Amino acid sequence: MQELMESIRRAYVVFVCLFLLSLSQAKADTSVWSVRSGDNVIYLGGTVHLLRPADYPLPGEFEEAYQASSELYFETDIASMSDLSVQAQMLQQLTYGDDESLSSILSDEAYAALSAYTATAGLPIAMLNKFKPGLLISTLQILVFQSMGFTPQGVDAFFHTRAVGDGKAEGQLETVQEQIGFIAAMGEGNESEFILLSLKDLAETGDVMEDMIGAWRSGDAEGLSELFVEEMKVEAPALYDTLLLQRNLKWVPQIDSMLQDADTEFVLVGAAHLVGENGLLDLLSQKGYEINQL
Repeated sequence: MQELMESIRRAYVVFVCLFLLSLSQAKADTSVWSVRSGDNVIYLGGTVHLLRPADYPLPGEFEEAYQASSELYFETDIASMSDLSVQAQMLQQLTYGDDESLSSILSDEAYAALSAYTATAGLPIAMLNKFKPGLLISTLQILVFQSMGFTPQGVDAFFHTRAVGDGKAEGQLETVQEQIGFIAAMGEGNESEFILLSLKDLAETGDVMEDMIGAWRSGDAEGLSELFVEEMKVEAPALYDTLLLQRNLKWVPQIDSMLQDADTEFVLVGAAHLVGENGLLDLLSQKGYEINQL
């Protein structure tokens, strides 16, 4: 049970990194933007949920936005992830009950491909048979990232720790329960297709990460959109609608409210939420706000 809970906790950390990869840049452009409405301003920052030690220190523009802000907003309540009651909810929602398992849900083709992949990763399929697809793929993904030197000490965790130490207020755009629901629903109704596509993506992770790092270093918002947003639209339109579009639309009114007060907020979300058509930058620009990349 202890190992299962730890797997779920780690998979939650990698959740957005897998589907909503987000970045910060070290050159002239960065993934920090200012959004202005008259004299009021907030900052939007793209975050990497997993980072390597070599990726620190973060670009100075992140520190600039942090120092200028009185409150930080994250996608969800990071502190609550250590709450045992929250972990129990995750266990319940992200695993199958007595009558279901991957072996009963997946097609023979998908289950065979999954079994072969987990065997090469040193994970007997029997250990994972009760994992729902979202938790399963997130768990496999974190193993790939770990092999590349990434750790859970990403931008979100870094600034959460800073805010606690500095006594800065924190907020969140959605609840942990909502994010658990997103993971639990991944592939629902199309589990076999979801698993097969995800296994293909896992095999390409190394190459994708190199492209991601290149876009990260150059501050290439268009490249990030092509890498992650446009590909998701084509290959997994339902996932794009659930994980990106609908959440962006839900967050915009919250950002509107922030721009109506004199406080300066620093909103840290995945860059896949920021870039491309119907990304937060596009949606806020349509509303007439002045947007500038730091």
